[in-house]
Amino acid sequence: MGKNSLKEQVEIIRQAFGYIERFKGETFVIRISSELIASPFIPVLLKDLVLLHRMGIRIILVPGARSRIDEVLATYGVACRRLGGIRISPPESIPFIQMAAFDVSNRIMTVLAEFGANAVIGNWVRARSIGVRDGVDYQSAGIVDKLQTDVLVKVLDEGMIPIFPNIGWSARGTPYNLSSNELAATISVLLKASKLFFLTNRRTLSADAYTVPDEVPVAEDGTITQMTVDMAGTFVDLNAGKKEDFLLTLVDLAFSACRDGVHRVHIIDGAADGMILKEIFSNRGLGTMIYSNQHENIRRMTRTDVPAVLRLMQPAIEDAVLVPRTAADLEEKVDNYCVYEVDGTLHGCAALEVFPDRQGEICAVVVDDTYAGMGIGRKMIEYLIDRASALRLKAVFVLTTRTSDWFQQLGFVPATVENLPPQRRRSYDRKRQSRIYRKTLSRRRSKLL
Repeated sequence: MGKNSLKEQVEIIRQAFGYIERFKGETFVIRISSELIASPFIPVLLKDLVLLHRMGIRIILVPGARSRIDEVLATYGVACRRLGGIRISPPESIPFIQMAAFDVSNRIMTVLAEFGANAVIGNWVRARSIGVRDGVDYQSAGIVDKLQTDVLVKVLDEGMIPIFPNIGWSARGTPYNLSSNELAATISVLLKASKLFFLTNRRTLSADAYTVPDEVPVAEDGTITQMTVDMAGTFVDLNAGKKEDFLLTLVDLAFSACRDGVHRVHIIDGAADGMILKEIFSNRGLGTMIYSNQHENIRRMTRTDVPAVLRLMQPAIEDAVLVPRTAADLEEKVDNYCVYEVDGTLHGCAALEVFPDRQGEICAVVVDDTYAGMGIGRKMIEYLIDRASALRLKAVFVLTTRTSDWFQQLGFVPATVENLPPQRRRSYDRKRQSRIYRKTLSRRRSKLL
């Protein structure tokens, strides 16, 4: 095993242990698409979910039943049309929809039992009719009216995995056909879940298929990896013409769930082996995440961060991109640095050194390779520029050997050694021949004041 490979495995183990402790006792609501349930991948996926359950994570499952419902209705010659992703459900279709929904839930429970997990199917959902919308009577299609959260919490406390068929009942016992996607989102809100997962059999969001807000980061392969709740709302609005788009519907539900208190919603391809474990136990998820809290956190560096920052800098130092620094160097100027932290792990750093002539040098800008192309460097630069404005500096400058174009895109313009503060001019390494770029700061009021 190579040195780099071993290092990567050690880092993965560290991340996993950190997440296990963090998520113990948390509630995850997991919606599994009907296509996944019918696929040969489902036993492996459910085995991974049982593993999460044994780690102390409270798992709630909402299996999709669309494919099975289609099959049962076709067998018995019952016709139902769909409108806006909703199955218009005449009363005579409900017994067959119930049959299919509970059949799917029983399949899930059987596989969980094979892996030694205790699961229970329940009727914890009070529902009501969707009614008539825009002149269309949705008949026995319904929406969640109430959830028996007290009973459900007891089930979770007893170490059981609750399974929700997509059926709800009115106070008078009338059954309604529910959207499993909407059901999962509602459960996650009412139970204050920390995570909601939509497991599909499709690749996640690709920027090529949608109109994407400028502020949304896009990976090199075109995948939309993450959006804040505000970005998700804008994304949905910009693509409003794609009303029947399945993934867009999930983003809309994720937006609503995050707005109503769910910390994070993940849309991932559940057919890929171990995908949900990778999504949970690595700092860089592989699907699309919509989040309401500040998952990405730029903060000031502390002395306890120094070892991690040195590890972060080492590849750039070895590649001669960054000037070598020691632990003593970092500790001496600890107040100059900011770090980019994701779930307790540092993935970026940068520094602002202030000179007497009211100029500041932005330096030591490093981003972990696993987060390259995510706009993190830009965020740290903007953070330091805002700090410089708060300090009433007149300009900031950078010295770089390889990222000239990038800094010019951020509004920096070429400068000379003569533009540097006298102290920095004397220490300029002429052998290194770093290019100098400078940005004059406006007198706008800073966010940091």
